[in-house]
Amino acid sequence: MRITDIITIISAMLWAAALGTAIFSLVQSAHGKKMKNSRVITLGLLLAAVLATTASAGLVFIEPQERGVVISAIAPRGYREQALQPGLRWVVPFFERVVCYPIFRQTYTMSIASFEGQIQGDDSITARTADGQEIFVDASVIYQINPNKVVDVHILWQDRYSDDLVRAQTRGIIRDGVSQFGVEEVISDQRFELVSFISGALSEKLKENGLTLVDFVLRNITFSPEYAASVEQKQIAEQEVKQAEFVVERKKQEAQQTIETARGDARAAVIAAEGRAEARLIEAQAEADALVLIQQAIADNPELLTYQYITKLAPTIDTMLLPSQSPFVFNLPEETAP
Repeated sequence: MRITDIITIISAMLWAAALGTAIFSLVQSAHGKKMKNSRVITLGLLLAAVLATTASAGLVFIEPQERGVVISAIAPRGYREQALQPGLRWVVPFFERVVCYPIFRQTYTMSIASFEGQIQGDDSITARTADGQEIFVDASVIYQINPNKVVDVHILWQDRYSDDLVRAQTRGIIRDGVSQFGVEEVISDQRFELVSFISGALSEKLKENGLTLVDFVLRNITFSPEYAASVEQKQIAEQEVKQAEFVVERKKQEAQQTIETARGDARAAVIAAEGRAEARLIEAQAEADALVLIQQAIADNPELLTYQYITKLAPTIDTMLLPSQSPFVFNLPEETAP
């Protein structure tokens, strides 16, 4: 509890005690019983109550996160030009009063979701892009009052700075920023440029009015139902195109695989044919060499051919009867009678 609150409570208690004493004294007097030193006690309580009330009206405690603007009936401009700093401060009782302003960081949120921002219901910013598309922007502004500009804020805005300054300027600047970008740019590669533009413009406006922009948060972008449907259809079409490209590529790969398989089979067939031809050549060369050897053997021993002929007739034939005057393939040796 602040000391100023304690003094206020004491002041109220003293006034109650003074009033109670006065009433009790009157009641006692009405019954013929005079209260001893009732006037002195009553006057003492009244004096103490007045002093406590005066002290309560003159003492002001400024919290560390606050600054106090003194509204003065005796100052030339109606206010003190310097704000009160944190701590227990004194002002002229009954001629000056103090309006405290927070200097801590505050957040103002505008959102399409209910119960998420300062205003209940849909409080998103409706904006139109450079190519005519309507979008809905959710945003949060984190700001604080400049401690050195508290008096200026009071003169310009009083306690309306949140709604009449932060909210109004933010909504207007967001609309101006969105109008400089196309819808595709807003949702893709130019989003950071949009945020930078809004932050710069908003910072200047707040600075001119005694506030400091801490951060601007572009929370979400929502599209109109028509554009959202067109985006969905576009994505479906792109997926279908990619699927068709995949099928074509797969068919190409299958065709290439078939070609390579055919080439391999052809190479295998060629190699096999070459192998068979080479084998046949070797076989023919062997036969030719064999014939040469046979020819050489017959030339050296002419009767060898007759011998081979006779042995091939039959292994069990000992005698042959031949017609006279029959030609023979070979000249048989003549049998000499004993």
